Amino acid sequence: VQLQASGGGLAQAGGSLRLSCAASGRAFSWYTMGWFRQALGKERERVAAISPDGGSTYYADSVKGRFTISRDNAKNMVYLQMSSLKPEDTAVYYCGAGPATAQVRALNPNNWGQGTQVTVSS
Repeated sequence: VQLQASGGGLAQAGGSLRLSCAASGRAFSWYTMGWFRQALGKERERVAAISPDGGSTYYADSVKGRFTISRDNAKNMVYLQMSSLKPEDTAVYYCGAGPATAQVRALNPNNWGQGTQVTVSS
């Protein structure tokens, strides 16, 4: 599966952004999907993940209650709605796809999209 992330940009603290990830290829609904981010000088971290049927989700503690992951299998899309943004959310955000058997809390994708920059100003 090939992934294309979009929707990043500049936001003020307290604002919102919606990231989108478009998938091409067959059997998108078989993949566990996730959003990851990497801030400058830091390791990539798992932000959110969602099971193939959308029934299970995972959020990092740092974004719980502020971010929402969702997917539309009919459109081969996965989204990350980000609200109440903080300057520490500034990072390059990546979408990733992993096997259907992956636990959402432990997703390690084997397919990655290119990143999209999110910058939150204070």
